[in-house]
Amino acid sequence: MSEQPASDGPEPRPQPETSGVDLARVALRAAKEQARARGAAAQQKKQARRGGLRSGARADGRDPLPLGAAINRLITERGWETPAAVGGVMGRWPQIVGPEVAQHCEPAKYDEDARVLTVQCDSTAWATQLRLLAPQLVARLNGDLGQGTVKLIKVLGPGGPQQRYGRLRAPGSKGPGDTYG
Repeated sequence: MSEQPASDGPEPRPQPETSGVDLARVALRAAKEQARARGAAAQQKKQARRGGLRSGARADGRDPLPLGAAINRLITERGWETPAAVGGVMGRWPQIVGPEVAQHCEPAKYDEDARVLTVQCDSTAWATQLRLLAPQLVARLNGDLGQGTVKLIKVLGPGGPQQRYGRLRAPGSKGPGDTYG
């Protein structure tokens, strides 16, 4: 028995000989590419002599943009999409949580690394209420901003009363630590 070598695919067909018309097409294509390359080089030399690119009739990257488009382009180039979106949420806080909640609770800051939104409330009752509403609020914010933008809402209650030492006190003083800090 004789073994025949296994072929990896169909046997290659013999190439037909190129005729004069095909040769002319190939030569024309090569000549056009060479002319295009010479023209591009000549254009670059001309621009270098003139002192660089000049404005023309067609739009390019140097043309003026409307302010909104320029700001959107800057936000995209710098990677500020998430902070800008969260800043928009802070501006639209009453529409997101409702006017009654917004009257008593306001967003204080957003930690982009931990994805935590800190909210300050004016009473402990509202802080407790917002802690109960936090899961629904996180879902609403992530639906508006994109999934995973806010992972946790940290709710702060009102601050305690200011420490007052003695009957007489200078306005703006922070007590004995004021002189050493």
